[in-house]
Amino acid sequence: MAFAPRTRPWHGIMVATALPLRDDLSVDYDAYADHVAWLIANGCDGVVPNGSLGEYQTLTDDERARVVRTAIDAAGDGSRVMPGVAAYGSAEARRWADQAADAGAGSVLLLPPNAYRADETAVLAHYAEVARSGVPVVAYNNPHDTKVDLTPGLLARLHTEHGVVAVKEFSGDVRRAYEIAELAPGLDLLIGADDVLLELAVAGAVGWIAGYPNALPQVCADLYRAAADGDLEVALPLYKSLHSLLRWDSRTEFVQAIKLSMDLAGRPGGPTRPPRRPLTPEQDAAVRAATEKALAEGHR
Repeated sequence: MAFAPRTRPWHGIMVATALPLRDDLSVDYDAYADHVAWLIANGCDGVVPNGSLGEYQTLTDDERARVVRTAIDAAGDGSRVMPGVAAYGSAEARRWADQAADAGAGSVLLLPPNAYRADETAVLAHYAEVARSGVPVVAYNNPHDTKVDLTPGLLARLHTEHGVVAVKEFSGDVRRAYEIAELAPGLDLLIGADDVLLELAVAGAVGWIAGYPNALPQVCADLYRAAADGDLEVALPLYKSLHSLLRWDSRTEFVQAIKLSMDLAGRPGGPTRPPRRPLTPEQDAAVRAATEKALAEGHR
């Protein structure tokens, strides 16, 4: 079986980009543009700006809009860019989706309402409002942080009633992949956490909204494509060797960890904006050890 080609803007390795900050915590747009171009040149299919890894919650409106424009210009193809459009209010999320569409983005990534534990009716209305922008909407299921669970049944309704095209699945329950396929066979499954990559790729995921390719794009691309191709002889040992690093993507300190790994790999990681704090000495040492191991793996 050959690796399936990318046929939709949200397919393949879409890197949830970290955002380079200067020492004064201002956004380094030039470094960000260089990073986006570098990721695509090194085997990734596109980028997801303004996600949690991009610290969108700390950005001003002007910064957030400029990040999207920078990503699209650097990618050279708007279909390769999937901006995050999460917001507390549906009207604001819709405005961010309109901005992404106007800038030429190929799709957008949308969390459910998360200012409170929204019920199914509120979730459906939220996605319906953003879908009116006309840009393809990818749902993001992260019940750990949002406390709102996009269950397979609810995802099926979002797909059939409001045209949601895919889901970034971050619940950690890999069993859901099969129920989603049964209830909504036209809904694309995207890997939402680096440390369940193999399990969801084998289950039929057609893309990966990825964290660690920010630091290690080529070895991560090798892993993803082997897993998606069902080549476990290649994928499984590589996954095992990288897993101590990949699991940082699912931890509270994932932004700091991935930025540290980027620094070690010679990429523009740098600081994070408050309220995020630096890693503890123990965390720093663990990330450094796992990164050095992964860097060695990438040079075999």
